[in-house]
Amino acid sequence: MASTLQVILQGDVDKLGKSGELVKVKPGYARNYLLPRSLAVRATTAQINRLNHDRAVALAKAEKAKKEAQEVATKIGALHLKLARPVGEDGRLFGSVTAKEIESAAKAEGVTIDRKKMQLGEPLKAVGLVEIPVKLMTDVIATLKVEVVAK
Repeated sequence: MASTLQVILQGDVDKLGKSGELVKVKPGYARNYLLPRSLAVRATTAQINRLNHDRAVALAKAEKAKKEAQEVATKIGALHLKLARPVGEDGRLFGSVTAKEIESAAKAEGVTIDRKKMQLGEPLKAVGLVEIPVKLMTDVIATLKVEVVAK
């Protein structure tokens, strides 16, 4: 009898691996725990080929999404928004400029930005130029320039 058996994990298993990984386990562990709970399937040639194909498709989708995010990042980097707001003494705004207002101003310029991806700690309450990081993906971050001017 074989000392190890190859299986493809269908779900994350603690101390063994993540979903979609090809791992070697003891036959009893596979037969008595992983297979009955549908946490893994036997690693046949067809299953391994399907796994490799799924990885290639996922990699291609990730590359395409990253390329699109970088194109959007260049558009955002070239954008300079000017927002006019009523100002009181000491250059303080009446109210504030929120991420929702910045999102609508960017949309008016022809660039769609999700306000949830803007890393704006708190609304803008003073006149001046602010650079706001926009996290499009984990490794693609654009910088949006917003200038608040007195009305």
